[in-house]
Amino acid sequence: MRKSILILFAIFGFLPLKAQYSDSTFYHLALTATGSLNETNSSNAYLLNNGLNFGIKKKDIVLNSTTNWLYGKQNSQLSNNDFSSMLNVNLYKTIPHFYYWGLINYTTSYSLKVNHQVQAGLGIAYNVIDKENFYVNISNGVLYDASNLLSNANYDTYRNSLRLQYRMMIKDLILFEGSNFIQNSFKSSEDYIIKSTNTLGIQLKKWISLTTSLNYNRMNITKSENFNLTYGITLDKYF
Repeated sequence: MRKSILILFAIFGFLPLKAQYSDSTFYHLALTATGSLNETNSSNAYLLNNGLNFGIKKKDIVLNSTTNWLYGKQNSQLSNNDFSSMLNVNLYKTIPHFYYWGLINYTTSYSLKVNHQVQAGLGIAYNVIDKENFYVNISNGVLYDASNLLSNANYDTYRNSLRLQYRMMIKDLILFEGSNFIQNSFKSSEDYIIKSTNTLGIQLKKWISLTTSLNYNRMNITKSENFNLTYGITLDKYF
């Protein structure tokens, strides 16, 4: 299982997100609704994965907010109730393709055994490839992490946060995009977080697409992980 996940991570991680803001578009709104359902004579399972993204561009600053909720049951037993909300700002003030970033993130996750987690930090990012239909970005920074686990244990740590992000559009029809993080604690090599979201979209219109999403998350301090494949629809509009 872990070997398969690493292979998928490598494949999706190095496939070729470029913001499509222009002189006349300053806002971005995206709504994604995906899920999966499996029912047999002896078992049933379902999973819902919903996301809302909103962005604003003003001169050299881009502000983004992202909210996701993953909810599921298996044989009437709760398997996922995972919510996260992030606000980040990018500052473009130096050399081309380079920017500074800052973020604050809140997470609660039943599947990862986390009651509450707050992360805040700063870092730098660089667009390795920056074309209209092909974009690859690498970023790195330091986060402060304060968490309360389902075991009622409280802990805090500083983490290095390394991210690989990409977007590739093929003939204005097929879209590959993803965001992959690894966040290592400075305290212990055994304390790390992996977050990986990769999607394949087939555009029906410029603003609507059929979407398949592959998500993997691991919080090693709680020895918990989730791996989900969902499918549905994405509405995406710049204005």
